[in-house]
Amino acid sequence: MKIAFVTDNEKSISQHFGRAPYFLVVTFEDGKEVSRELRHKLGHNEFATGHTHVEQEHAAHGFDEASHQKHASMADAISDCTVVICGGMGMGAYESMRRLNIQPVITDLRDVDAAIQAYLTGTLTDHTERLH
Repeated sequence: MKIAFVTDNEKSISQHFGRAPYFLVVTFEDGKEVSRELRHKLGHNEFATGHTHVEQEHAAHGFDEASHQKHASMADAISDCTVVICGGMGMGAYESMRRLNIQPVITDLRDVDAAIQAYLTGTLTDHTERLH
């Protein structure tokens, strides 16, 4: 099993999925960590149209097909992962991860190692109230 953590520095979990530059991918076999790999993550600043949080009338932010394609591009680097853990993300990105069969988990934990322990013991809470 592989879990991706959205990170700025390999140690802490980023508070924003779209802005962080990296995924830290942690691989587990038989419930034990066997490797860590830092992977580049595309972000809002790498898309030609940029990114704004300006809402379109009668449209939920991040749910249109163009947004899903951007989210899918961000997730290309973790297509081999079953879970992505971060401190916050938009509702559109959350749903895009689900469409891509990657379980998104929004956590209030900042430390990667603490989140690993919580996930492996089944105590990591998905704080969907932190979606924006």
